[in-house]
Order: sequence, then structure tokens, then C-alpha cells
Amino acid sequence: MIAVENLSVRVWAFGLSGISFSVPAGSYAVLMGRTGCGKTMLLEAICGLNRLRSGSVRLMGADVSRLKPAARGVGYVPQDRALFMTMSVYENIAFAMRIRRWAEHEIDGRVRELADVMKISHLLPRRPSGLSGGESQRVALGRALAPRPRILLLDEPLSALDDPSRREIHELLNSTCRNKDVTVLHVTHHQDDARQLADRLLVMEDGVIRDGALE
Repeated sequence: MIAVENLSVRVWAFGLSGISFSVPAGSYAVLMGRTGCGKTMLLEAICGLNRLRSGSVRLMGADVSRLKPAARGVGYVPQDRALFMTMSVYENIAFAMRIRRWAEHEIDGRVRELADVMKISHLLPRRPSGLSGGESQRVALGRALAPRPRILLLDEPLSALDDPSRREIHELLNSTCRNKDVTVLHVTHHQDDARQLADRLLVMEDGVIRDGALE
């Protein structure tokens, strides 16, 4: 469950104020809105990358408003994917587990499990620089899902993909997030993403988040 209450945050000259909404546990919510309205800023506030001026963020019932990002139990895929270019695909996926001090045999098992699900096992020794957009997106999703987060935040994860790759990632998200007790908040500009993935649509407009209608 994601519950944001009266959230206010500011980065340089731009800010959000009085934002409140919730996403029930296990739901897949898609958040839409005009470019520049603050969707990315909101995701960064939820995962702890932007400090709150006021208000609260509760995840799975716990107030995480003052916790560091690594302590929030959130999987986050930023818009630019932010893969570590000096690490192999294997090391990228293993990263979040290593900083949480998982045992090496557990890390190895989880990396190989996700690589199989994401169909990227053949890419594990490679570095991200030569990967296609779809391959990079699969690696970023694998890295976010690796430590088994209860909350998954996705910022325009499919924006650079062609239609066949987009359909593949739709199927991948449905198969990896449904029925696994993962609560998802997915930012996108594409109506098709909402139709294929969402069981709840949220719309950010004029500094307010309201429920939208799924077509």
C-alpha cells in the first residue's frame, strides 16, 4: 500500500504542495499528467530521493517519511534507467542485494532466476553500454525487482521502446507483478500502458491527483 498525505516538496524553483492519494496493496496504479507537472518529483519523494517539506509517506502501513531510500523497501526504475556502466549486467542486478548484505549464494540464485524470467541470461557478462533499449529496460526492471520489494515505482519505463518491445514489457510486468503482493505506481504518457497494465488510473493536474477513468 502507498499512502501519501498532504505531501509538500520543492526542488529549486519548482514544487508540489498538499498532495494526497493512496494505492491499495497489490494494485497496479498508473499515474498520468502533462509533462513538467511533477510526476517524477513525486516518485522521487516517495522513494526518498527528494526530502519532504511537510506531509507523510506511508508504505505498507509504515511511515517512511524520514527514512533513507535504502531503508524504504522500494524498487525504483528511473526514466533514464540509471544503469551502472562500469558494472556487468550481472553486477547491476546484484547491486541492491549486495548493499543489503544478502549471502552470495542467495544473490547468485536470485540474479539467475530474474535473468531467466527477463530473458537476459545471455547478457549477464556484458556491460550496459551496448544493450538495446528493450534489453536495458529488462536489466533495470530486474535490478529493481531483485531484493523482492513490496513497492515498485516506475518512471516512464517504456518511453523509448518500439511497439513490439513495449508489448513484451507489458507481458513481463503483468507476469512479474500480478499476484506477487507487489504494489506498483507507474508514470507514463501512454494510454495503452494504462489499458494494458492498470487496475487504477490516477491523473495529476493543477497540483492535484484525482482518479481517472480506464478506457
